[in-house]
Amino acid sequence: MFFSSEVKIGISPLTWTNDDMPELGGNIPFTRCIKEMSKAGFLGCEVGNKFPKNPKELNAKLKEQNLEISAGWFSSFFADKNKKQETIGNFIKHVNFLKSVGAKIINVCECSYATHKNSTNIFANKPVLTDEEFRAVAKGLNFIGEIARKNDMYVAFHPHMGTVIQNEKEIDKLMSLTDHKKVFLLLDTGHAFFAGDNPYYLTKKYGPRIKHVHLKDVRLNILQKVKQEKLSFLEAVKLGVFTTPGDGGIYFKPIFKALKNANYQGWFLVEAEQDPKKAPPLLYAQKARYFIQKTTGL
Repeated sequence: MFFSSEVKIGISPLTWTNDDMPELGGNIPFTRCIKEMSKAGFLGCEVGNKFPKNPKELNAKLKEQNLEISAGWFSSFFADKNKKQETIGNFIKHVNFLKSVGAKIINVCECSYATHKNSTNIFANKPVLTDEEFRAVAKGLNFIGEIARKNDMYVAFHPHMGTVIQNEKEIDKLMSLTDHKKVFLLLDTGHAFFAGDNPYYLTKKYGPRIKHVHLKDVRLNILQKVKQEKLSFLEAVKLGVFTTPGDGGIYFKPIFKALKNANYQGWFLVEAEQDPKKAPPLLYAQKARYFIQKTTGL
């Protein structure tokens, strides 16, 4: 379905160690993480908190395992006018770092008022922007999107559970307010499904604007439990709401087909935030790699 010259397959270090919850894989060293990524057949990864901050050191360690950096997360706070300049300054620093390690994509998530890192009910207490705040976010994203393009990089906006832009309606509004040449979309299949949307329809709607893809699956029984018991996002992750593609309830074949029809080129990045004690990272990485090869030919 895809050619290796069009799409590369990577995996997130979150499969081994969770940046937001040290209790999930906090004891797993960086070196084991990248060695197992390579052993499972992946070509790259995103930046994790345990990765060396020195670009030369990081590049050398990755080269030993024949790995590349595909992208890196960035938290923006444009809805808060008092944090605009700080956000822009931090973004420029992050661009310089990612550029020095060869990445082309910056995964930007608007984290003003976000609840995904606390104990609140993930559905009942969703933060919402005013129209004025929405316009401020769009203006800020356009600004940093232009900075990215001047550096031959791309801002790929990441809709995320527990944030002000997590569902299709909010994605539609953001896409309509931002410049399609400066601000692109990160398709995260797991977060889209968790939010109640169909990742296939999102792909059909925004295919040409998608610059990065996170492949994660959702365990339907855990999602149902999260809804019934009004749990937080962190509790959902600990319970195992996410898993690697092919191991949950999302049907991936039409998503891949829609991406192919949109001439998608870039990375497929496996991202499954699981407890490594319950889901051995190397085993699940290998399962994910086999599923992608079987489904896409890559």
